[in-house]
Amino acid sequence: MRVEIVTTGGTIASRIDPATGAAVPLVRADELVALVPQLGAAAELRTTEFCLESSWNLTPAMMADLARTILPLQSDPGTAGVVVTHGTDTMEETAFALDLLLPAPAPVVLTGAMRNASLPGTDGPRNLLAAVRVAAHAAARGLGTLVVMNDEAHSARQVTKTHSSALDTFASPSVGPVGRLDSLGFSVRWRPRRPPALPPAKPETSVHLLECAAGADPLPLRAVLDAGARGVVIAGSGAGNVHRDWEEPIREAIESGLPVVLVTRCGSGRILPEYGAPGGGRRLHEHGVVPGGDLSGRKARIALMLARGAGLDLAGVRSYFAALVEAGEAAVPP
Repeated sequence: MRVEIVTTGGTIASRIDPATGAAVPLVRADELVALVPQLGAAAELRTTEFCLESSWNLTPAMMADLARTILPLQSDPGTAGVVVTHGTDTMEETAFALDLLLPAPAPVVLTGAMRNASLPGTDGPRNLLAAVRVAAHAAARGLGTLVVMNDEAHSARQVTKTHSSALDTFASPSVGPVGRLDSLGFSVRWRPRRPPALPPAKPETSVHLLECAAGADPLPLRAVLDAGARGVVIAGSGAGNVHRDWEEPIREAIESGLPVVLVTRCGSGRILPEYGAPGGGRRLHEHGVVPGGDLSGRKARIALMLARGAGLDLAGVRSYFAALVEAGEAAVPP
């Protein structure tokens, strides 16, 4: 079976520029594959170069374009899986976008590197080989989009980058990795439940992510509302609470038909409508915020951009997020 490799740049494709001493994406798709001769023994390979960018410059619109590029490759009966090489800064966001947009059972595996190709001990070749081995493995079918780094496979829904530079930066704090790779092959610990699929339409760009802090003025919220926002994600404190001054503009926005998704700024856990003091989660739920469950603010923003781009109104967004949250909560490992 064949594994398709789609490259986007990132640290795995970066080298030190002698003129500046800075790492920049320079390694083209075929060269990247040629650097790992063991890949040929793992699967038949075919490469597609999507772009050569640092991941912090990738946009949700590019993620949707990437999904449209992958879809025919993934749907080909001769394809066992697809590997996407990607920078680590926004890898979790791209992985989640692809998971929402690609319904085919063949796995899509994102991988990258924390050390560029000019550094001793670069992890790029090892991660690329691991990703191809996972993508080619029959047990990976139906798992959706995965992030494979450091010999661990993580669900796109759960994975996050936890450290700015450590090799073991990618983790799924609430549930752990979906599976692990070793010399005997790929072993699956649990299977995610797939989220409802969205069409790969152009994402709505006017969707904003705001994080609450102690005593923070609601000026940023009012500014994006005045600018014509088409959706807002608010990362509240604790189980989903905001400073009292945020409550009224949130209520006004929802009454105008604007989707306001509420998540927690904590690294794990879900929002809970428990507190009734001004700004408390119970009051926000009574005003009609869209519950984001355990989604991070970054992933909730991606989901809302895609949902609004697909034409969903407030009622449609509410229904979609309910299904999305249910899928995540139903896939807790044993």
